Amino acid sequence: MQGIQELNIIYEDNHIIVVEKKPNIPSQSDKTEDLDMLSIVKQYIKEKYKKPGNVYVGLIHRLDRPVGGVMVFAKTSKAASRLSEQVRNKTLKKQYLAVVDGKVEQVTGTLENYLYKDERNNISKVVKKEKKNAKYAKLDYELLKYNEIKDLSLLKINLHTGRHHQIRVQLANFGHSIFGDQKYGTRGKGKQIALWAYKLTIVHPITKQEMTFECMPKPEGTWCILK
Repeated sequence: MQGIQELNIIYEDNHIIVVEKKPNIPSQSDKTEDLDMLSIVKQYIKEKYKKPGNVYVGLIHRLDRPVGGVMVFAKTSKAASRLSEQVRNKTLKKQYLAVVDGKVEQVTGTLENYLYKDERNNISKVVKKEKKNAKYAKLDYELLKYNEIKDLSLLKINLHTGRHHQIRVQLANFGHSIFGDQKYGTRGKGKQIALWAYKLTIVHPITKQEMTFECMPKPEGTWCILK
């Protein structure tokens, strides 16, 4: 299976495995039937430990297909159950980097909106609270850098809720869409979306120790702003 050799393992023990998801790889199998992260991790474990039959790997959270960054998978059902509980009670924390259009004037801020997911078109929209099936969405951002020549801002994003396309929709609604976002963006059409899940914090499902994992995008293309 292609992709196994390229798997960047950030951390691994008997209970969890933390890896880098490359952009444009699905988190799990979808209708495209393209190679996905869950299958890659399963194959890696099967080959490394010479396991016969089906290998158990628990999918705990997802990243949008075009987005890269840190993902944690469970290697046992007990670890999966406990990590999934952390997703529900928000003790599993994800932080992102985003390169957005224009100069963000406020150095720090909070965005709060109600989002509605359009299932048919696979997009989300900012709507009024009263709309049926609207879900509350909240994130904090911090401006890390502004590139005056390219008129692009580098933001650090802290998610409080995990809604469909949340960061992409909220930033677009804020007037600073993510560079290279093909669905919600204004600039960078045809480029890779400049959104990256760079930090993940969990409580280890067995040892109960808080652990933080980081993985940065390569400082090339749009991400040259990191230099």
